[in-house]
Amino acid sequence: MSLPPGFLDELRTRTSLSQVVGRKVTWDTRRSNQGKGDMWSPCPFHQEKTASFHVDDRKGFYYCFGCHAKGDAISFVKDTENVDFMEAVKILAAEAGMTMPERDPQAQAKADRASQLADVMQIAVQYFRLQLKTGAGAAARDYLQGRRLSEAALERFEIGFAPDAWQGLWDHLKAKNIEDQLILDAGLAKPSQKGGRPYDTFRGRIMYPIRDARGRCIAFGGRAMDPNDNAKYLNSPETALFDKSRTLYHHGPAREACGKGQPLIVAEGYMDVIALAEGGFGAAVAPLGTAISEHQLQMLWRMADEPIVALDGDTAGMRAAHRVIDIALPLLEAGKSLRFALMPDGQDPDDLIRAQGPAAVQAVLDRALPMVQLLWQRETEGRVYDSPERKAALDKTLREKIKLIADPSIRAHYGQAIKDLRWELFSPRRAPQQSTGAKRKWNAPDPAMPSTKSSMLVAAGDSAQVQMREAVILATLVCCPDVTEEFEHAIEAMDCANPEYARLRDVILRAASTGAESLELHIEKEMGPHALEKLMSLPHVALTPTVRHPGEVDIARMTMAEELAKLDAQRGLSAEISEAAEDIAHIADESVTYRLQQAAEARNRAVRSEQEDRSEYDLADNGARIKRDEKARLAALLDEIKYSKPGQ
Repeated sequence: MSLPPGFLDELRTRTSLSQVVGRKVTWDTRRSNQGKGDMWSPCPFHQEKTASFHVDDRKGFYYCFGCHAKGDAISFVKDTENVDFMEAVKILAAEAGMTMPERDPQAQAKADRASQLADVMQIAVQYFRLQLKTGAGAAARDYLQGRRLSEAALERFEIGFAPDAWQGLWDHLKAKNIEDQLILDAGLAKPSQKGGRPYDTFRGRIMYPIRDARGRCIAFGGRAMDPNDNAKYLNSPETALFDKSRTLYHHGPAREACGKGQPLIVAEGYMDVIALAEGGFGAAVAPLGTAISEHQLQMLWRMADEPIVALDGDTAGMRAAHRVIDIALPLLEAGKSLRFALMPDGQDPDDLIRAQGPAAVQAVLDRALPMVQLLWQRETEGRVYDSPERKAALDKTLREKIKLIADPSIRAHYGQAIKDLRWELFSPRRAPQQSTGAKRKWNAPDPAMPSTKSSMLVAAGDSAQVQMREAVILATLVCCPDVTEEFEHAIEAMDCANPEYARLRDVILRAASTGAESLELHIEKEMGPHALEKLMSLPHVALTPTVRHPGEVDIARMTMAEELAKLDAQRGLSAEISEAAEDIAHIADESVTYRLQQAAEARNRAVRSEQEDRSEYDLADNGARIKRDEKARLAALLDEIKYSKPGQ
């Protein structure tokens, strides 16, 4: 059975040799460099203990320095699975998600036809190269010189020129006895709609040959010399040789440069790639006028684990980057991602390298953003989230995007990264309160006994009651996280003079905003295994109803409302005392005494727990707890007595 042209190339492009070999060997982690696709192991073909078997994942070949076995993914499967060539191809095709072609008795004829088309394309390359050097190509030469392209660069990339003539290339090819249909099938000419001779596809354009990974010219890209031309850039139509969704400009040389350790850069156009390659960035490629396709992404990841997408720093460039993100998310695998280098506004890589040189481009590449960062930037930049509805809309959008990721591990890491970014946006950390002494780590051992450190003797003074109430509030949130959102703003306003309480408060708020599944596990991860134990062991915390009845929302809500009200009243009294002390130093009158009296009464009312008990009790005027059902029965009885009349 003959395979159609390009099938094996596509299969090798989609197949990772290290993954195929990795099923049969154990990699030597000391010698292997997974990031560069440079893997070593003991040879699977002969018995040995040393890692003499080398896999070059980027080039797709293996070699054993012991037994001298060598080959590609197909030969490896063929030899290790003891199958013939076609069976090995079927195994790899199934793993790569490719459908084996049906038996085609004319497959050889198709292969021959493809070879003939490639020969015609190469003749066209030579024709366009020659035309650039003629008088008709003078304007094109001036343009290229203005773009600072040297003669060596023109030769390296085989840049040519298509004269503004209807049958220039057609006549040239016919003079070489090339049949009409071959010229048409190669996409070099189009049939006339008026019954005349076919006419050239490219006219009045600078010509860039597009070659496949094997180096064959399979298409052209043409830039119009006429500024009023409707199509500034024009690619060859799709042919038996050319599928633009599966082709990258400068693919072969870039793959070779990647194998030598250069970073893979994805630019937007031909001139960007040429400028980058001339500036020393040889592993540069470009899609062909459209957004990067799924097939092109797989080709990129075949060359490098983390290609850098370098797009123009304008609105169109950002839109292109956003389209790439949407295409890439479902295809992400462990170790396979993208980074985004955004050029300065209004510039592309070609502009930047010509204006400031390769160092400026390298600086932009060094600042390349991971894909999750650009995803977050796309959904939040220029927007204001000043309402719960807007925040909820953002959460929904990001959840939908993260769901697109098929790999559960990557999906979880993206979720965590988004949670962290969300926390930074909506609940920025307060500056930590530093004491004049040396900074101590949270998990550092205490010089004093825990009981001594948490005692009221240590916390003596006006702050003792405040810290006790803050501890009760934090413990309530731990025992009943469902009430956190209801009291979020009041919790954020807590001063938390105790640094440990301040940190615990922030962890609780962050967990609530990001939807952490287990608050206790989240706290343990952030603050260590003893943070909660230390809080819950405090006597005034252990006796609270919320700790004794965890999960009771009504009790927790009542406790939070009361304790926060007491804290607020205490803060108000403290503020009045401070102001009164300052006022007394200047003018002492009855208004100062009145303000202090009012603040003290507010504090006392709060301390007497005049907040409503929403579970089972109400409080009488004297502070006594009255069961609601008994109070209701008493009220009904009083109403009955009040409205009843004697004798009725």
